[in-house]
Amino acid sequence: MSSYLIETLKTRFPAAVLETHDFRGDETVLIKKEALPAAAAFLKDELGFDFLMDLTVADYLPREPRFELVCHFYSSKHNYRLRLKCPVAGTDARIASLTPFWAGANWFEREAYDMFGINFEGHPDLRRILMYDGFEGHPLRKDYPLKKRQPRIPHRD
Repeated sequence: MSSYLIETLKTRFPAAVLETHDFRGDETVLIKKEALPAAAAFLKDELGFDFLMDLTVADYLPREPRFELVCHFYSSKHNYRLRLKCPVAGTDARIASLTPFWAGANWFEREAYDMFGINFEGHPDLRRILMYDGFEGHPLRKDYPLKKRQPRIPHRD
């Protein structure tokens, strides 16, 4: 199984696969963000990836593209895993939502939005999940000021 998934994705999306990595059975594919919806549909419907285990973001400031969406998928039918990554520009931090494919993407994407400011297009309810509504900025960005003071949370009756 070592490079089956990588070769399958390279064959199916030759113009979208930017980079691949396989280390001790851990397969990683970096694809263009424009190909994410088609790749997600292919992973779920054709390859049997029925479980989105995790979705997060890495901030590589000052590099551009600044962010990388990182998704971990699992197929319970075939018992294999895949890490899929997509570069996301800091100047245009938008990418397609995975909620049409995996309902579990909902809260993962809300967390990524809240902490990093990534906008997931097509998300059914993209709003803060960890910080309060009046919180300014995105605290896991590398350029977030460490000593930034936040407005007080208004008292609710």
